Amino acid sequence: MKLLIAGIVLILIVESYAQWYKFPVEAAQGARDMRRAYRDMKEANWKDSDKYFHARGNRDAAQRGAGGRWAAEVISDAREWAQERMGHGAEDSAADQRASRHGRNGGDPNVYRPKGLPKKY
Repeated sequence: MKLLIAGIVLILIVESYAQWYKFPVEAAQGARDMRRAYRDMKEANWKDSDKYFHARGNRDAAQRGAGGRWAAEVISDAREWAQERMGHGAEDSAADQRASRHGRNGGDPNVYRPKGLPKKY
């Protein structure tokens, strides 16, 4: 009986602090934030705006919580890995990753905002 009560108390403590059950929802929402930033980047079709959209998508996703931050990191890394394999330069990939980390760490994406980009974005 004592073991059962100890197990229940442990579960309640872990659930109240870790809230692990929110992770999948946050990850899905973070992936949606990343997709929205990518879609906006394609729609805007604005020169030198990719770093801004990297930072914005990562920031929005990371604000969802641990799951969103995880999704943003996985998506960013996969995208850059694929672009490097398709022949895009390592310098550009490194700059994109810096912008992504800046956003994931809560940085203001407007640091990367190009002049003249419509306020809609």
